[in-house]
Amino acid sequence: MTETPAPSRGSAYTVWAIGLSIYVLAVFHRSSLAVAGLVATERFDISASQLATFTMLQLLVYAGMQIPVGLLVDRFGSRSVLLAGAVLLSAAQAGFALAESYPLALTARFFVGLGDAMTFICVLRILAMWFPARRIPLLTQLTGTVGQLGAVAAAVPMTWALGTFGWTRAYLVTASFGLVLVVLGLLLLRDSPAHRNLRGTALSPRAVRSSLTASWAHPGTRLGFWIHFCTQSSATTLSLLWGYPFFVRGEGRTSGEAGLLLTLIVVSVVVAGPVLGSLVALHPWHRSSMVLAIVGSMVGVWTAVLAWPGEAPFWLLVVLVLVIGVGGPGSVIGFDIGRTSNPASRLASATGIINVAGFCASLALVVMIGLVLDWRTPGGGSDYTPSAFRWAMSVQYAVWTLGIVQILRYRHRARGVIDRTALEAGATA
Repeated sequence: MTETPAPSRGSAYTVWAIGLSIYVLAVFHRSSLAVAGLVATERFDISASQLATFTMLQLLVYAGMQIPVGLLVDRFGSRSVLLAGAVLLSAAQAGFALAESYPLALTARFFVGLGDAMTFICVLRILAMWFPARRIPLLTQLTGTVGQLGAVAAAVPMTWALGTFGWTRAYLVTASFGLVLVVLGLLLLRDSPAHRNLRGTALSPRAVRSSLTASWAHPGTRLGFWIHFCTQSSATTLSLLWGYPFFVRGEGRTSGEAGLLLTLIVVSVVVAGPVLGSLVALHPWHRSSMVLAIVGSMVGVWTAVLAWPGEAPFWLLVVLVLVIGVGGPGSVIGFDIGRTSNPASRLASATGIINVAGFCASLALVVMIGLVLDWRTPGGGSDYTPSAFRWAMSVQYAVWTLGIVQILRYRHRARGVIDRTALEAGATA
């Protein structure tokens, strides 16, 4: 086997920048409906529950496609899958721009979720192929952090575009951005320094079972899964649906204060990501301990908010959103553990398994919070009370408890595997 040449620093960062740009665009497309909800209800003549279906469908598709996409990346390489995802995103967004009926719009958002699912795993695979191991934790955190700029761009700029150009032109313009990135990707993207397109073994049913079984069998993959499960769900649930109602109805805040609190979640993600990336690179043997500290902090501050007599003070709510925002970068630690626990040949499939966890937890929380709110609201309807929100937000303790128990369980097993591997290597040296 010939030795692969070491990549130049410039070419490695160029490849990463293109992949990262496609991921930022995917987050933009994912989030672009958030500021267009009222326009969408008028355009498609739909109810609030039908509007919420757009978001729920996207996330379900995203979560459901993580493992299949991981297998595709292991088979066909990150370049092919990432460019296919960018083309699919652009086509889906263009379809959404032109759709005039709810079924067509729903179909378009389905494919937005599908294209979105084909981006993040590819970028993580690019990092593993192009950069030395010591840089990967920081660059992984930066990837997730910079990706949030897509959500920021989907707020003010997209609001301006909708007001200035209207629905169709605004969404068509954003769809065209992906085509520019596809052209750049065709010219400059490579799977590795030695290969433009790096192919894996054929995806026979037996090979698929073997790859997934081997990935899931390693306790490091399961540890990464449960880390992702209990770190990101709180912030995602608030940002996705229940944050604004909780702050306004549950804590008596104005719409402006609620908007500021939701914005601070993104600020926390952006600031915490590089810090955690540096800490993981410096202290790789304490990654799960960092996660337990993050989850413990979230449990503590949520307990303070929910147990506060009456409405919690604004400063405590600020602390809450800043602390749960750290959970986003905290979930990325799960990917780093998966990376160091699996060979390159099944890295993407392991990443896909881990990435499913947080979105499944978030979707479960979204549904359970809604059910508890309806249960605790006298007379039904949507006039939720502070007491109902306290009951509803308490369902998070079930997620945290399960996650913490499993993290403690599998970090013990993962360390046992590492110790046995080290002893075997010493015996055969």
